[in-house]
Amino acid sequence: MNVTPGESNVTGAANYRSTFVMAVSKNVIVVVLGITINYINATMIHTFNKHHIFKMNPRFILFIHLVVNDMIQLTTSISLFIFTYTFHTIYVHLCCLLILPAIFTTQNTPLNLAFMAAECYIAVCIPLRYNTICTPFRLHTVKRTYIVIGVIWTMSSLSVLPDVFILLATEPLEFLNSRVFCHRETVFRTTYSQKKRGVSNILFLVMVWLTLFYTYFRIMFVAKAANADAKKARNTILLHGFQVLLCMMVYVQPLLNQVLTYHFPSFVVLIRFVSFIIYQILPRFISPIVYGLRDTTFRKYIRRYLCVVNCHPKMAHLRK
Repeated sequence: MNVTPGESNVTGAANYRSTFVMAVSKNVIVVVLGITINYINATMIHTFNKHHIFKMNPRFILFIHLVVNDMIQLTTSISLFIFTYTFHTIYVHLCCLLILPAIFTTQNTPLNLAFMAAECYIAVCIPLRYNTICTPFRLHTVKRTYIVIGVIWTMSSLSVLPDVFILLATEPLEFLNSRVFCHRETVFRTTYSQKKRGVSNILFLVMVWLTLFYTYFRIMFVAKAANADAKKARNTILLHGFQVLLCMMVYVQPLLNQVLTYHFPSFVVLIRFVSFIIYQILPRFISPIVYGLRDTTFRKYIRRYLCVVNCHPKMAHLRK
């Protein structure tokens, strides 16, 4: 790069700055949304831990892993969002500590959804095999589910950790101690990282979408036989597809932001704020809806812990 880190930092920070009132308003909106979603997610985790029935079901184990993953992603993303408005630039090594969990968890989400779709497919399209696997040998099934979670994190690591090694091998020590606007492109800025990122994003995209399309169409054929469970699973796969679509939009977010900024240069700050809400927060809002509210079993138990139930005496019987 011909531009020094200091020069690029000033330019990047200036592009992201806003008026004081606007900055406070945006941070309040983001924090309120984050606290609300994390409260719901924390209630779901509490419900999962309180009832043994969920701990023996691969579907709910994968779901609660998605919830924990979303909480980490949401917390780190919002922290980075606040830091960009508070400090504008931070040290590269500190930025790495903050941005790596956000990247890991962002990569985990579509993979987790793909495995959840596969679980739905087995439960609906191969029910006899599913019952054989999950009923007599539940402990083995639980272990296999945790192995799947380990595979998810391993695949994300293989996609992200090379960026760290490339950073340490190619960048001078002065860059690690410099201040930058904390963004993936400004930290892992080499052409090697950018090319590797593009290849890994395409692989993730193809693998996840092939899984979703295959499971959806197979379940759709079963649903034609008026199977209520199959129809519900089909709708669940559709919601997974919509959530994955939003998650995958993160990969084209920089290009889309550039296009919108080029055509609407006076709205650059608003464009970045709206894209953050749509691509980082909205997908995490869908997760509680898919299983937490749509699933009859989980909904029955979670009502005992949500404040909206506990705060109304007329609904006290639900806590019993």
